[in-house]
Amino acid sequence: MSETIGISDIHPYVPRMRIDVETIAKKRVDTNPDLERHFNRALAVTGQKAIRFPAPGEDSATMAAEAAYSLFSVHSGKALANLRYIIVGTETAVDFSKPIAAYVQGMLQRSGLPIPETLTTFQTQHACAGATLGMLSACGLIGMSPYDETGLVIATDIARYETNSTAEITQGAGAAALLIEKNPKLLALDIARSGYCSRDVDDFFRPTNSITAKVKGSYSMECYHASFDDALSDLAARLSMSPADILKSSDFVALHTPFRNMPEMAMKRALQKYCGKDEAAAIAWLTERGFYKAVDQLALIGNAYSASLFLYLAFLLYERYAKLGSDIVGKTILLASYGSGNTMIMMRGTIAPQAPEIIKNWNLEALQNSYIASSFDDYHHWTTSSGHGYGEKVTASNATSRFRLVGIRHDGYREYDHAHITGEPETKNPAQEHLQQSQTIPYRNNSERI
Repeated sequence: MSETIGISDIHPYVPRMRIDVETIAKKRVDTNPDLERHFNRALAVTGQKAIRFPAPGEDSATMAAEAAYSLFSVHSGKALANLRYIIVGTETAVDFSKPIAAYVQGMLQRSGLPIPETLTTFQTQHACAGATLGMLSACGLIGMSPYDETGLVIATDIARYETNSTAEITQGAGAAALLIEKNPKLLALDIARSGYCSRDVDDFFRPTNSITAKVKGSYSMECYHASFDDALSDLAARLSMSPADILKSSDFVALHTPFRNMPEMAMKRALQKYCGKDEAAAIAWLTERGFYKAVDQLALIGNAYSASLFLYLAFLLYERYAKLGSDIVGKTILLASYGSGNTMIMMRGTIAPQAPEIIKNWNLEALQNSYIASSFDDYHHWTTSSGHGYGEKVTASNATSRFRLVGIRHDGYREYDHAHITGEPETKNPAQEHLQQSQTIPYRNNSERI
C-alpha cells in the first residue's frame, strides 16, 4: 500500500470570553437609532449568534500555544519526538519579523514539553487561507522526506473590525492545532490534485497601521462564489471529473466560515448551478451530510479567520462520528478554503481507518460550554484597547488561559509565560513524564468572571 499524507488529529481552542451579537447590536442601536436597519439586516444575513474574543493576556500566539499544548497532551510519543516542522497560518501576526511559530516553540518548551530544536518554524499568510497553505507545505515536506517525520500546523487568528459597523458582529477568535503525518490517523488528503484559484482583489485587507480589518461585505461574498467556481473547475480538471460528479460523490463538505450563513449560501448556489437542486433539495442534501450541525457551532464562535475551516472540520467529524460510528471510515470530504485578496484552495480527503479512535477522545461540548458570559463592558474593553498587535499584557492573577502575554519590553519585544490557571490544580503534560498520556487542563464553568 502506498503512503498517504494528511491530518492525524485536530485540537481546537477558543477564548472563553463570549458575548451574544444581539447584545452588541442593541447597544449600538441604542446609541445611534439610525443603525437599526443595518444591524437587523446583518443579523439576518450572517446568522451569527455569539462571538468569542480574547481575554487580557491572550493573543494569536497564546491561542496557538494552547491548541498545540492540548494536541501534544495526547500525542506525546513518536509524534512529538519526530517533530520536524512548526508552521503557523495567521493573518493577525504579532510581529513583522518573528513568526508566531517561533514564539509557540518557546512557550511549549518553557511549559516543560520536550520540543526538539532540530526543526524549522515559519509562518504562512493569505488571509483566511494561511493555515491551509501551511498544511499543504507540511504535507509536501513530510511526504517527500525519506524519514518518519511529523509536522505541527496551527491556525490562529483574531477577527477584529471597526465598532459601529455591521461587520462588528462577524468578529471572533480561535485556533486549531493539526498533527500532520504520513499514513494519517484522521484524514488522508489528496494534496497532489488540489484545485486552485487566485486573483488580486481588494474585497478584504488590513493595512499595516491598522488593528482592524477593512471589508467590502457584498463584494467579498461575490469573490467567494467566483473563486469557489474556478477552484472547483480546476479540481475537476485535475481529477478528470465534472464539478457535478465531485459534489455528488462527496459524503461531507467543509468550507471556510466567515459567518454562519456564508458556506450555506455557497453550497446552495453550487448545488443549484452544477446539480440542478432547488433550495429544498439542497437543504436536504446538506442536512443528510451533517452540514448544519457543524456550521451552527461556528454561529456561537464567530470568524476565526484561518482557523474557521478547521474548527468547522472538527465539529463536522465529531457530529458525523456520533451519527455514523465506525461507518465514518472511508467517507470522502470536500474541503474549500477561501482567503480574501484572494485565493480558493479546494481538495478532497478520505476519512482514515483510525479516525474513530481519534474522534472518540474529543470533547467539543466542553469547548463550547466552557465560556465566560461576558458583559458589554468586557467587550468594550477589548475593542477599545490598543491591542499591542492583538494582545494585552496581563498578570497571572486574572488570567483565563495557561499561556499569556505578560509583558512588552521597552524595545517592543513580546514576553510570554505560562502557569496553571488560578484556582485550578496544576496538571503536568504527559510529555514531561516519560511521554505518557495524561489529562489536559480542565475547563472552568461559564459562571466565572474575570
